[in-house]
Amino acid sequence: MISEKMEQAFCDQINKEFYSEYLYLSMQAYFERLNLAGFTNWMSVQIQEEHAHAIGMFNYLHERGGKVELLAIDKPQTDWKSPLDVFEHVLEHEKYVTSRINALMDVAESEKDRAALSFLDWYLKEQVEEESNVGGVLAKLQLIGDDKHALLLLDKELEARVFNQPVIG
Repeated sequence: MISEKMEQAFCDQINKEFYSEYLYLSMQAYFERLNLAGFTNWMSVQIQEEHAHAIGMFNYLHERGGKVELLAIDKPQTDWKSPLDVFEHVLEHEKYVTSRINALMDVAESEKDRAALSFLDWYLKEQVEEESNVGGVLAKLQLIGDDKHALLLLDKELEARVFNQPVIG
């Protein structure tokens, strides 16, 4: 059985994961308006990943005998100045999510919940990968500057990204 404190911390993080999905859906809509199919695809994959992260925690909480309480999802931002602006926001958001996973691990440590710590280790490693992936796209966008031709080449590159269902835990 999972402690109430741990249960509440997981419910809060599930909300953050669904918010991430919602935020990236808003970003996908922005890229669709710009007719950038590769960037749209990149966000589509990101949406699927965030959904998988939320459901992984959802299922874990049930496995531990916890009660999932779904919280209201905040409205995400809907417009940005440029693709660079979007990816700066994505990196900022992923760093925030990393801090939230660390805070969740802090609760698990304080509750001496080794099962939760073991489970959350996958999420921490995933966040390192998330920040690295976003950082790579962001670095390319910074190099591109105002070069629309280079932006279209990057857009073509981002079309190749595919979703791989993660094995969580």
